[in-house]
Amino acid sequence: MKKKEMYKESLDYIQFKLQGILGNVTSNDIDNVSTLFFEAHRIFVYGAGRSGHVAKAFAIRLVHLGFQTFVIGETIGAPVKKDDMVFIVTGSGETIPSVMTAEIARNIGAKLVVVTGEKDSRITKFADISIVLSAGCKEKERKQLAPLGTLFEASAWILLDSIIAELMKNKGETEESMQSRHATLE
Repeated sequence: MKKKEMYKESLDYIQFKLQGILGNVTSNDIDNVSTLFFEAHRIFVYGAGRSGHVAKAFAIRLVHLGFQTFVIGETIGAPVKKDDMVFIVTGSGETIPSVMTAEIARNIGAKLVVVTGEKDSRITKFADISIVLSAGCKEKERKQLAPLGTLFEASAWILLDSIIAELMKNKGETEESMQSRHATLE
């Protein structure tokens, strides 16, 4: 019998784990998040490291949907105000810049949505809505097949793209209308 190739074993493992992780997100969570998007004046997203890349990809899609969106820490920005929403992606929920950003947003009075891997992390104490993607499994295979934060980051990316689909529906957008807001110079 042919030995299973590592990439295939990893792919199968990641797909299996993501189903369980994302299966714990409720429709109520998504409805509540969607409502905040339509109540917010502007949207600010943040994440550090690979979570930051996931957050930035989400911000691009929000712009495609016509939401005024900024990435916290980028050169082009605006001050967060009370009528705004801050959306933070953080696996640990303990990263100092993420927690500080959450605390500042809460003190300003902005609505705060957090996607994190840890239910009882410091950041969730500031959030209006926390979506927990519990990706911290102790299986020894995880270290080889999905190292470090792979399961959290992959599940966050998929979750955020599914939120985009929900926002598209609720806003009456189509891929064609989103394409009209796509960058023409890249």
